[in-house]
Amino acid sequence: MGQELQAFETSGRRGVNHRWKVLGVGFAANASFAAAFSGIPTTAIFLRNGYHIDNRGLGLVLGMLGLGIAASELPWGLLTDRWGDRRVLLLGLLATAAALAAMAGFVVPRGGAAPGIVPLALGLLAVGLLGGSVNGSSGRAVMAWFREAERGLAMSIRQTAVPAGGGLGALTLPSLAAHFGFVAVYGTLAALCTMTAWFAWRWLHEPPESAARGVPAVVAGQGAQAGGGKPGVSAGLVPPLRDIGVWRVALGIGVGGVSATMAAVQAGAAVARVWSGHWTDRRGNRRQYMRACSVLTALLFAALALVAAGAGGAQGLITAVLAAMVVLGGVSASAWHGVAYTELATLAGTRRAGTALAMGNTCAFMTLFVTPLAIPPLLTATSWPVVWAVASLCALLALPIFPRPLRAPRYVPRIRV
Repeated sequence: MGQELQAFETSGRRGVNHRWKVLGVGFAANASFAAAFSGIPTTAIFLRNGYHIDNRGLGLVLGMLGLGIAASELPWGLLTDRWGDRRVLLLGLLATAAALAAMAGFVVPRGGAAPGIVPLALGLLAVGLLGGSVNGSSGRAVMAWFREAERGLAMSIRQTAVPAGGGLGALTLPSLAAHFGFVAVYGTLAALCTMTAWFAWRWLHEPPESAARGVPAVVAGQGAQAGGGKPGVSAGLVPPLRDIGVWRVALGIGVGGVSATMAAVQAGAAVARVWSGHWTDRRGNRRQYMRACSVLTALLFAALALVAAGAGGAQGLITAVLAAMVVLGGVSASAWHGVAYTELATLAGTRRAGTALAMGNTCAFMTLFVTPLAIPPLLTATSWPVVWAVASLCALLALPIFPRPLRAPRYVPRIRV
C-alpha cells in the first residue's frame, strides 16, 4: 500500500490528488446520461401528446431506451478493457451527444406534424446503445486511480450520480418539453454530454504506468493480496465472462434492480450509497453488507405487503405508514449499489473492470426493461400487496446469488525449536 501511494505521489503533474478530478469526471458522465435515461420518461405526457402515440406505444419507445443500454453495456465494457477508459468515454459521450442532437434536429414534433413512433423508438434505442459506454469506462477509471481502501467510497460517490442526474432530468425536462418542445429537451441533454466530454478530455487520463502496476488486480474467489496475504489481490488472469464470482455479483445487482425500480427514493439512495461505501471501506465487509441489505429489503417489502393487505381503503395514519415503508424499502434496495459495483470490479481486477461493470449494468438494465412490462399485468390480475410480495421475493433471491464472505485464515502459531 505504501509503494502504491508513493507511485501516485511521485507521478509528476498528475499526482495523488488528480484522482478526485477523475472521480468528478466519472460523476459528471454518469449524471449527464442519467438525466437522459431517467429524465426522458418523466416527459411521458408530452411524448404521448406531441408524438400522437397511445399508452402501449409510449411504453414501447421508453422501453427501447433501457433495451439499448442493456444490449450495449457488455460490448462497451469489453472495448473499454481493450482500448482504455479515456478513449471509450470520449467516444461514447460524443456519440451520445450527436444522437441527441440528431433527434433535436429531425425527430421532434413541428406544428401539428409528428415524426411517428418508429423514428422516436429508433432514436431512443440509439441513445441507449451509445450511452451504455458511460458506466464501464468511468468505473474502470475510478478503480484505476483509487486505492483499495478508498474504492468503496469512490465508487459509491460515482453511483450517486445516477439519482442526482435522474433528479435533475426529472426537474427540468418536463418544463422544457412544456414550454419549448422536444428540441430543447434533446438539445439540453446533448449539451450536457458534450460538456462532460470536454471534462473527460481535459482530466481523464490513465494513471502513470508505475501507479497502474501498483494497483492490485483481483481474481474471483481469491482474497489474498499478492505478497501480503491481505484481501483482494491477484493476477486477474480469469476473464470476467468466465468468472463465476463476477457473474454472481452481477446477477445479484440485476435481481436487486427489480426492487429498486419499484420503490427507488433518489435522495435517500444517494446519501445511503456514500455512507455505505465509506463504512465498508473502513471495515472490509462489502459482501456481508450486500447480503444484509438483501435480507433487509426483503423484510421491508414483505412488511409493506402485509400492511397494504390490511389497509384496505384506510386513509390518514395508514397512508403515512405505507409511504414511510416505501421510502425505507427504496433506500434499502438502492443503498448497496456502489458497494456491489466496487466488489464486482475488485473481483475482476482493475484492468478488466470495464467488462465486469458492464456485466452488472447489463443485468440491472435488463430488469429495468422487464419490470415495467411485468408489473401492469400482475397488478391487473392481483393487487398491490401481491406486487410488494413479489418485490420481497426478488430482493431475497439476491441472497444466495451474492458470494459468501471470505473467512479469515486461521492463525497457527509457530513452534520454535
